[in-house]
Amino acid sequence: MPIETAEFGRTGHTSTRVIFGAAALAAVSQSVADRTLDVLLEYGVNHIDVAASYGEAEVRLRPLLRREPDRFFLATKTGERTAAGAREELHRSLDRLGVDHVDLWQLHALADPIEWDVALSPGGAIEAALAAREEGLVRWIGVTGHGTQIAATHRRSLERFDFDSVLLPYNHVTMRNPYYADNFEALYRTCQERRVAMQTIKSIALRPWMGRPHTRSTWYEPLERQDDIDLAVWWALSRPGVFVNSVGDVDLLPRVLDAAARFGEAPDDAAMDALVERVQAEPLFV
Repeated sequence: MPIETAEFGRTGHTSTRVIFGAAALAAVSQSVADRTLDVLLEYGVNHIDVAASYGEAEVRLRPLLRREPDRFFLATKTGERTAAGAREELHRSLDRLGVDHVDLWQLHALADPIEWDVALSPGGAIEAALAAREEGLVRWIGVTGHGTQIAATHRRSLERFDFDSVLLPYNHVTMRNPYYADNFEALYRTCQERRVAMQTIKSIALRPWMGRPHTRSTWYEPLERQDDIDLAVWWALSRPGVFVNSVGDVDLLPRVLDAAARFGEAPDDAAMDALVERVQAEPLFV
């Protein structure tokens, strides 16, 4: 079964509702990356999300983008906060990816209040983004972030600038936090009204590693069993218009894509509460 698609905000692109989170390629060889990218083609994924800070991920994508130049909606990110730094990082990303433009360029992890103000003020990264859009180096501009405050911060960001997309955590455990849930719901309504694409991350997060041996390349401990991943992915996809960015581990990626390809009916709260209890899930952000 093909993965469901939806309009990616106001961009005019119809994206698969699971977006490939290319952080999974940060520390793998090119041969592993090539096999992983073949999995994307198998499932019909047509949207890639990477970042300048994701190790060698941009370089690993280059052969695929050369082979399939028009197949993917391509997004990358900058962590720089000044216009000069962001502009330099964009040109580095374009060179590493082997492309002359990206569809979406995102201000990455924009949460710290001081960095937020720098990035969104004159001389900040947003100035570089606007100039790059004028030059045709980027088509759309987004913002990303993590943490319990990020839904509220994204709401402020949309008041300061008319971003085309946002990205933030979304899973059943995170939405148990009333503060986060209230701000997420308000942000969701704004995105729906303004046709801002909403990307979500950490759909299969289980808990922080907390000193346990890291058996996956994700910075958090993920769900492992297919039936658990099914529930988590189906729960996230059950919200209309939301996109799910896949897991940062190449071996778990096929399980996420398989779950998405079989998505039909949303699990109810009882099923999700039972999952949380069974796997002893904990919030990543407190």
